[in-house]
Amino acid sequence: MAVLYRPVIVAGFAVLASFACSGCRPSSAMPTAPLDPPVGRADAPVASSTNMKDTAQVSPVNPANRTAYPKPSPAEIKSKLSPIQFEVTQNDATEPPFHNEFWDNHAPGIYVDVATGEPLFSSIDKFESGTGWPSFTRPIEDGRVVSKTDRTFGMARTEVRSSSGSSHLGHVFDDGPAPTGLRYCINSASLRFIPVERLGAEGYGAYAQRFAGPSASPPPASTVNACAAPKPGEAPGCETTLDTALLGGSRRTKAALEHVAGVLEAEVGTADKTDAVRVVFDPKQIAFRDLLDHWAKTEASLPRGHHVVLFTSDDQRRTAQAWKSGPGAAALRGGVLVEPGDEGGFSPATD
Repeated sequence: MAVLYRPVIVAGFAVLASFACSGCRPSSAMPTAPLDPPVGRADAPVASSTNMKDTAQVSPVNPANRTAYPKPSPAEIKSKLSPIQFEVTQNDATEPPFHNEFWDNHAPGIYVDVATGEPLFSSIDKFESGTGWPSFTRPIEDGRVVSKTDRTFGMARTEVRSSSGSSHLGHVFDDGPAPTGLRYCINSASLRFIPVERLGAEGYGAYAQRFAGPSASPPPASTVNACAAPKPGEAPGCETTLDTALLGGSRRTKAALEHVAGVLEAEVGTADKTDAVRVVFDPKQIAFRDLLDHWAKTEASLPRGHHVVLFTSDDQRRTAQAWKSGPGAAALRGGVLVEPGDEGGFSPATD
């Protein structure tokens, strides 16, 4: 997620610190690995370290929670994870916002590494950030999440990864709510959710006591941040590295497209009152034009009056308009309609 990073310098290392406050439970949420001194954008404000070096506090992992979470072999990970989970955790992709599993999950429980099962975050620290990704004020305890400097996309930012499995999780920012002031912006695809009533059965019973009493209340919504509300003239700080297509079709279309190389997820539903398939794909692996070719091969065998491409960007519109007059669309009886689409208006099928 392309972000603006503002570090705190403590004892020569760039760290993100939690702050002591009356009534707050002790923080155990900080990235544990020192960062290289970040080199941000020229206009990136840098937080002062004044009064911060003495307030950073962490607590160790509870000895009762020291279960080992070894990373499976590459072959095991490949077979265990879905395509989008694999691309996010192993290849550092960023899933689309709002159309992911946990961005609006409000159930009590914990979130673990989808690849290893290592505990990472708690619903107690989850808040509504307005970004469309799960957001937390801190990890579940110290030592579970580590950080590294990420200088992709022409800026310095702080990536966070799971400690045991080194799964890419997302990034951390210093524009979150109290008590830490941090916002861990995390991909749903890197997480598995364990509801509180299942903690004991799934081997995480030591965390159940955290959900008793008033301290279990999550932080309030905090939607003023670089991703949800960027400053005037600035692009949003968080962006997906994947692309989404809305293509007219049915379950048969979905079944055909979800096996195409580069397609990470396919979902059937409706968009703008049109039966459609929402396709998440990696543009580094398959171009939109090539995806349209695969879609046309499936649609050509169906007796439709017309076939619809609902573009979600100007690039998709230009590509689809050029494609519809080429050989890829020639087999589609009834022609191709290229119309504007709204990914936010897509409704998944309920049956």
